[in-house]
Amino acid sequence: MASSRPCSSCGERSLANDDDGNSFCASCGAVQDFDNFQHSLGGISGPTGTFVHTGTAGSGSTFNYKETKIYYAKQNIERITSLFDFSPSKKDEVRVMVETVTKGEYGQGDWFPVLIGACTYVVMRRDNKSLALVEVGDKIGCDVHELGRMVSRVVQFMQLKLPEFDIVDSFQRAVRTCFVSLDNVDKVGRMLKQGIFLVQCMVKWYLTTGRRPLPVVVAVLVFVAQLNAVDVWIEDVAMELHVAVVTCKLRYKELLESLVKVAQVLPWGKDITVKNIVKNASFVLEYMELKSMSKRGEKRKVVDHVGFDMDDLVRSCLSEEAEYGLDNHGVENDSQYFNVQDKCSSPRGTRDDLETLKISHECLSMMFSEYSNKISNTDYLEECGCKNRMKKGRGFDLLDCREWWKGNSELSRKLLLKKILEKDVGLVAMPPSFVAGCLAYQRRREKIKAAKLRINKIMGPQNGDSGDNGNLCISDGVIVGKKRRRRMKVYVDWEDLIIETLLLHQVHEEEIEKGHYNTLLDLYVFNSGSMG
Repeated sequence: MASSRPCSSCGERSLANDDDGNSFCASCGAVQDFDNFQHSLGGISGPTGTFVHTGTAGSGSTFNYKETKIYYAKQNIERITSLFDFSPSKKDEVRVMVETVTKGEYGQGDWFPVLIGACTYVVMRRDNKSLALVEVGDKIGCDVHELGRMVSRVVQFMQLKLPEFDIVDSFQRAVRTCFVSLDNVDKVGRMLKQGIFLVQCMVKWYLTTGRRPLPVVVAVLVFVAQLNAVDVWIEDVAMELHVAVVTCKLRYKELLESLVKVAQVLPWGKDITVKNIVKNASFVLEYMELKSMSKRGEKRKVVDHVGFDMDDLVRSCLSEEAEYGLDNHGVENDSQYFNVQDKCSSPRGTRDDLETLKISHECLSMMFSEYSNKISNTDYLEECGCKNRMKKGRGFDLLDCREWWKGNSELSRKLLLKKILEKDVGLVAMPPSFVAGCLAYQRRREKIKAAKLRINKIMGPQNGDSGDNGNLCISDGVIVGKKRRRRMKVYVDWEDLIIETLLLHQVHEEEIEKGHYNTLLDLYVFNSGSMG
């Protein structure tokens, strides 16, 4: 039957329907588009139209909504795990964990990449591989606190118990990340052993207790890099490992201070400070290495083996080889200039012995000038193989002539915590938080004592202390123009006033020493029930 609707091609009103329900023009034969849509009533499971099927992903797709969601979710898992260079087995392990957590539903949205990152972190930690949470958050582009909460939920849902964070493995991973362009394999291996040794020493000194591990890794990495003449800035390493620069500098300062304490046992230890500890670190690390390998009762023996024999050092410095950094085969005709040593080998030779040589001042000046010119010749030094021994402005470097680092200590390899604590590296330290707490307790006890003296002096002047400890303030005279004005120097801060208030409310001193001032004020001062 012809339709009254005009044809979209020729405009004639001669439309008819074929056997499939499609409309076509009887005049021009053009098929009318979208003319066979059948309206379907009902819910999501209602009748199906000709072109539009309820519940499909769109025109031409054979997947429904759930299958499409799972497909894109697996693509996200593949993309994120590829950022961490995971093997196919590890990628499949992450996918299984995501599927278990979501009960096979997977997901989409901003929360789903966070879940994948959390599962990635959990898989690495279960495999005893160090992977920093900040690194995962940086690669997937989410907040580290949000990622941490998701990790906690995954661990709780899966009922897992993650192993402790391996700081040694984290240091090894940081070295491979930061020094990937360093071609000297021997130097990298040397830095790895020295860094593992220092990291485990910091574990023994409780410098990692209650702290984030990555700033400790940055501090040790920068220190061993400086020790091996590798140009590294602590800001660059901190940025590479995604940690705060300020925290890294604090850990670096604590490392230097600990090494200074260890160095006090050396004969010249009193002269070692934080400023020059890097220059003396070779001796300190040598002592620590020997100390960790020694048995009990060998303290004196270890100290004697550190450094140089002073007599040998003086003799070597006075010889022509050591004085100018030349080998014996590089000096052929120069020994004639220094025959004084043969005839006057004793360091206690007198002036008369030198005068017996009958060498004029002009001759000595000529020999010195000739030898100085030869020493200053760069080509000559390169031929002798001793250019690297000469340092500008400092002369001969003694450290280049001896191999101070052996790497034979067990602390140069990863050990269990129990074995680390059994080693002796020359310093027995307490946790910094414990030391700070003890100092805070002592400081508050002193403030309580001073507050009691001030209270007693005000309430009973005849019984008060006549010393300066009980004075609230001290005044001095200030002359302004022709007038004399008295300016007060106040020595009482807000903490002293709070302690005085608590003492007046008869709070026990043991409770005040703990420092929970807000709680004590709420209980004893601002609580109206206790005021009555």
